[in-house]
Amino acid sequence: MTTQLKTKRTEQALVSILISIYCTVPLARVHAQEERTAKHSIQYQVSSLPTLGGTSSAGNSINEQTWVAGYSRLTGNQSRHAALWRNGALSDLGTLGGPNSSVTWNVKNTQGIIVGISQTADPEPLGEAWSSAAFYSGPFTVGFINLGFVWENNQMRGLPNFQGGDNGFATGANNLGEAVGWAENDVHDPTCVSPQVLQFLPAKWTLGPPDVIQDLPLIPGDTSGAATAINDSGQIVGISGICDQAVGRHTAKHAVLWENGTVTDIYPDAPAPWWNTPTAINQRGDIVGFAGDPAFVEGDILHAFMWTREDGIRPLKPLKGRTPKHVDSEAYGINERGQVVGTSCDANFVDCRAVIWENGAYPTDLNDLKGGFPIRLETAKGINENGEITGRAIDANSVRTPYLAVPVGR
Repeated sequence: MTTQLKTKRTEQALVSILISIYCTVPLARVHAQEERTAKHSIQYQVSSLPTLGGTSSAGNSINEQTWVAGYSRLTGNQSRHAALWRNGALSDLGTLGGPNSSVTWNVKNTQGIIVGISQTADPEPLGEAWSSAAFYSGPFTVGFINLGFVWENNQMRGLPNFQGGDNGFATGANNLGEAVGWAENDVHDPTCVSPQVLQFLPAKWTLGPPDVIQDLPLIPGDTSGAATAINDSGQIVGISGICDQAVGRHTAKHAVLWENGTVTDIYPDAPAPWWNTPTAINQRGDIVGFAGDPAFVEGDILHAFMWTREDGIRPLKPLKGRTPKHVDSEAYGINERGQVVGTSCDANFVDCRAVIWENGAYPTDLNDLKGGFPIRLETAKGINENGEITGRAIDANSVRTPYLAVPVGR
């Protein structure tokens, strides 16, 4: 009996040791994965894309056909137009009659549809700056009504607003004939900060003709919001909050997901009640974006995140080891592999760099992977399923140009 008892205790001790080993190793692996910068072995062939002659242009969206969409300033920098690059060739998408237009978010449609914002020739009756003013340039950033637009079959058309509203903004479109964004209604909302007057709601358009608008529900107690992206399952992401300035901030109190007619706050314990903004969603339903910092209500410093249904929120950190130190990170694009692209910046936004997060909390600087491309990759705004990336590069004279980065060696 004594020998059997000793043998049994020895067996129990061995089992305990093995359990300890198997429980500890995964935790160590997880910790290492969170803390390391993922080794990114892929190099990129980077090329500049042509512009309309101004000194600031950018690629903001890329689809599976390698259509890059964004904007380009015209010669003289008095205005900018929505732009489309196909096989390296530039198309000026024009406007709805006003001086400015732009594709500002990841559209992701693969069937020839582009969406964005455009000024019309109609004066803005309430003097609102509207959301789009932050994305324009030159002396004509305000003063005109703005509409969300759809471009297809080489034509641009404006999207309807809610009854009584003047302005709209389109951000994304899926392959099911649906687009999303936000649009004003006729409610004079006391939470609006001048010059904003009218309340606005997250919008989904069923594309026609005719194009039909419907609103999306807000978090209870909120009065305004916006949709920023949609996938082919009809899942939509965006923000919910108050009217504020119509550019984010307190309108982005809640980062939200709409599906099956309901709205869910995906970041209920966000560190700050402002700038909590999902920017992209893939077909799996994985979401990326950025969140506000409690010390910076104006959004000076932001923090990138990724959300999955399995793991919830995971922070995506800025580059480490940079001088000056990087403290700002912003995620803008994600593909089905879970590759995430965005931007990492120092506190003064002097040294901003295009980055990719892959299998780790810390990103890789795309400038380390660009081969002989001569100027700094400043932002990365979109990535497709081939791993191709677009964004904006900046030269020594602060001239900003769009680029296409194609992976080689995969």
